[in-house]
Amino acid sequence: MMGDFEVRPWGTWHVLDEGDGYKVKRIEVRAGQRLSYQTHAHRSEHWIVVSGVATCVLDGETIVALPGETVEVAIGAAHRISNLHEEDLVIIEVQRGSYTGEDDICRLEDDYGRTEALRH
Repeated sequence: MMGDFEVRPWGTWHVLDEGDGYKVKRIEVRAGQRLSYQTHAHRSEHWIVVSGVATCVLDGETIVALPGETVEVAIGAAHRISNLHEEDLVIIEVQRGSYTGEDDICRLEDDYGRTEALRH
């Protein structure tokens, strides 16, 4: 069964699996794009880089992750994934928490003007 799929200004995400307390996504970030700098109140995230180079910001610290490397994002930590390279970036994201809905996003900064719409 196919999960949710969404096209975003920076690329796409596709839910591969989900159940009580978890969700697994495939995230593709196009060259030169980045997700919003955001926090989640109810879930942690574990990123595994499949291909490309992920330049991540985690609570203000920059982490560069190569294929096979992982990044841990604790509940409430501010985070962002950027693709500063020419090759598409593919990440598998495992979310764990009491709630994994798409509305558990507080955008702190966004290149596409989406901070006001979701500010709580």
